[in-house]
Amino acid sequence: MPEPLVFNIQRFSIHDGPGIRTTVFFSGCPLRCKWCHNPEGQRFPGESILTADKYIDTAGSTRSVDLLVRELEKDRIFFEESGGGVTISGGEPLAQDMEYITHLIRELKRKGISVAVDTCGEVLYEAFYNILPWVDLFLFDIKLLPEDMHISLTGHSNRRILTNLSRLNRDGAVIALRLPLLSGINDTVEDMKSIAEWLSSEKLMPLHISLLPYHAYARGKYDDMSLEYPEYSAPDQEQLTALADFWEQSGYSVGIGGGIEDLRILERDRKEWSSYDDH
Repeated sequence: MPEPLVFNIQRFSIHDGPGIRTTVFFSGCPLRCKWCHNPEGQRFPGESILTADKYIDTAGSTRSVDLLVRELEKDRIFFEESGGGVTISGGEPLAQDMEYITHLIRELKRKGISVAVDTCGEVLYEAFYNILPWVDLFLFDIKLLPEDMHISLTGHSNRRILTNLSRLNRDGAVIALRLPLLSGINDTVEDMKSIAEWLSSEKLMPLHISLLPYHAYARGKYDDMSLEYPEYSAPDQEQLTALADFWEQSGYSVGIGGGIEDLRILERDRKEWSSYDDH
């Protein structure tokens, strides 16, 4: 089977789901978010980018499933002590060869390692369906709700993304929403109300909502790739607090940043968090 390109394996991550995690980043994404924090992971293997003065090939290396699983198993003690596990990310992991991705997830689960999948959602639903039985948690982005803004800032409509999210919920997946926040673009309480109304209309009660303020950590990557750096900013702390307060007062579990307390919360009765009547 084709082996996707891995451009990073990040250990001791506390921002990609519950507990201490090891995150595997695969190259290739269908979106072109203007604020992307991993521009080196946008292209698929074989693609290159033409900058002002040079071509830049996709970065990373390939690994067989067996080799990658053995590498990830080295962190088992941290997963067991913290309620963490492996997060499959990118790029977009579900835009890779799904035979490989499915095999990887199944092998991790066979070895007792919890798996989360971080996704933008812009893929065929078949990719979700193939892995649903073995994924403990989907970290699903809602970047922008208005379709015209989504097209302008990511290069794609969000119709399939929202349809996939709704269907994934109906099929019984455990979902945590991740909301990237950019000042002046999608960071108002009214923006949050619109998302909450959509969640209610779809009878979708996520396990957790992560508010992800924009950060400038990727500036060096853009410089290295001779790319123009996107000049966005994060909401200030007062605004972030107001957004978090809105979600809390609406009955949702919410946090600022990508961490979630502990995957062991998944052991509680699903009825505790899947009641939609009050949302």
